[in-house]
Amino acid sequence: MRTSMKHAARITTTAVALLAATALSSPAAYAAGGTAPACVNRYVTNTPNGFDVLLTNKCGRVMSVQVVVNNAGDSPCYVMSPNVSKLYIHESIFGTYDRTAVC
Repeated sequence: MRTSMKHAARITTTAVALLAATALSSPAAYAAGGTAPACVNRYVTNTPNGFDVLLTNKCGRVMSVQVVVNNAGDSPCYVMSPNVSKLYIHESIFGTYDRTAVC
């Protein structure tokens, strides 16, 4: 009886560790939604220190979007009214522009 309880405890511990590792491995992937619609204009400019993204909401309604960055943290979630622009500046030797996503 004790052996089966130890085995069950070991399986439970392993399962919890695997779930935690999966959740922590790419938190940005869980935060970002699908790609933002084309009515959210994005203009990406590479700079010596990283890149800039100028976002402009041309959708005619409030949009919540964020810049998704490869190999670095993503931008905050910007809640943008129609015809509003936001400039995201990424300064790092790591990270490249991936996409703009809804959030």
